[in-house]
Parts: sequence; C-alpha cells; structure tokens
Amino acid sequence: MNGLGNDFIIINNIDYKFSNEELSELAVKLCDRRMSIGADGFIAIDKSTKADARMLFYNSDGSMGEMCGNGARCISRYLNENSFSGDKQYIETTAGIVVGEKIDNENYKIRLNDPVNFKFDIKLNILGKDYNMDYVELGNPGIPHVAVYIKNLKEVDRSELFEIGRLIRYDAVFEKGTNVNFYDFISQNELYEITYERGVEDFTYACGTGTGSVVSILTKRKQVSGKDVHVHMKGGILKVDIDVQGDDIKNLFITGPTSLVCKGEAQTSLK
Repeated sequence: MNGLGNDFIIINNIDYKFSNEELSELAVKLCDRRMSIGADGFIAIDKSTKADARMLFYNSDGSMGEMCGNGARCISRYLNENSFSGDKQYIETTAGIVVGEKIDNENYKIRLNDPVNFKFDIKLNILGKDYNMDYVELGNPGIPHVAVYIKNLKEVDRSELFEIGRLIRYDAVFEKGTNVNFYDFISQNELYEITYERGVEDFTYACGTGTGSVVSILTKRKQVSGKDVHVHMKGGILKVDIDVQGDDIKNLFITGPTSLVCKGEAQTSLK
C-alpha cells in the first residue's frame, strides 16, 4: 500500500506471530528495491488489548519507528476493509493510540499523536552555512522532527539538499536523530515540503508525521492558521487541521488518499 507514494509492505502478524527480531530482518530483506519487493517501510498488524489492532512499524533499514502517519492512514484502510474495525479505527502504536476515520473508499483521516517538546530557533552550521530550525516530537516516546525553511525550495539542487538533510539528521544536538522537513510557502495556508526520513535515509514522496509537525510548528508561530492547511509533496497533497486550545495544540489531523497496490506472497529466508 502507499499514501501519496510513501509505500509500505503490510503483513498480518496475528497469523504469523513473528518476533520483533524476525520482523526487523523481514523489513530489511523485503524493503530492498533492487533485491526484493521494495518499500519505504514495513508494517506488521498485531493484536491489541487497547485498540482495534496494534501497528508495529519498521523503517527499511530494520529500525523500529515510533509511528508513521501515512502508514497509519494505510492501516486504517486495511483494518476497515478486513473487518478489524468500522468506519473509525483505533490503532495502538509505539507512540500511543492514533484514531483513523474513513472519508471515502480511498481517503482516510488520522488523528496524529499530540505534538510535544517544541524547541524553537535551533541554529546549526551545515556545510559552512547557518540554518535556523524548529523541533517537535509527536507522541510519547516522541517521533522527532525538525522544520527548516528554505526559500525557493523547489529550485534547490537535490543532491545538495540531500547532504544538508543527512547532516542535520545525524547532528549530535538531536539525541535520537531526527526527520528533516524542508518547507517553503506557496501562499497563505499552503506549503511545499520535502522530507529526509530517518531510517529510510533518503527523501520520501510524502511524510505524514512530518507534515503534521511542520504545520504544528508554523501554527505555534502564527504563520499558518492551522485550519485546512494544504501541504504539497512529490506524492501529492495532505490536508492538515489543528485544534488550538490556549497555547496547546490538540487534535492534530491529516487527511489524504491511500492506495492498495497489490496483494500477494513473498518467499524469503530468516536466520
């Protein structure tokens, strides 16, 4: 499945009962785009005592991620179409419970984990140039994201941007690494975004938690309204809506399409 080109291999681990170590190994083997199926991430559906199902998310390098916004939208559709849930889906993730909602056959809306641990105006010197960025985490344990404003982002050389993203992602100031979201303004409440994803170690076509993080930061900065904010990425457009309660951001939603690409079987060996 994919959400705006952010693609995932999904298995029902209720049947397979693979261990975490085996799932990590499967992620590395099956997500290899040259030697296997290929995907940005690997998701296992497991039993939950707190929700309709538990989502175990692995990056393509085998590392476990706290959660994935586009992956969660795909899982919402999976749960709905495979009789795990009704038109609302409750998903247990490592970062906490997320709630999905079916809009139509393809479009799903997800309430992301609450944004916490905001840090503004972090200054880093990358390749001899000073960059100012803001940091936020979604959920607990939080998914780390930075938002970096780049004027005329579409015109920046991608190889240079890749190196900047890689260096920020691994900078020691971020204890557990970070996802790096470059953004530019198109118009009021309309953004363009490119994300270098931790664990994928590359740009992805879209990043749901990254989109939510950038809009959360810009809402706190009062640079966007937080309502019906459209974020353009290579894979398409996500819509972000936020409820603001005093100085706190609550009910962070992303809405967008999901795609079921294929169903099938794969053969691989485990250690």
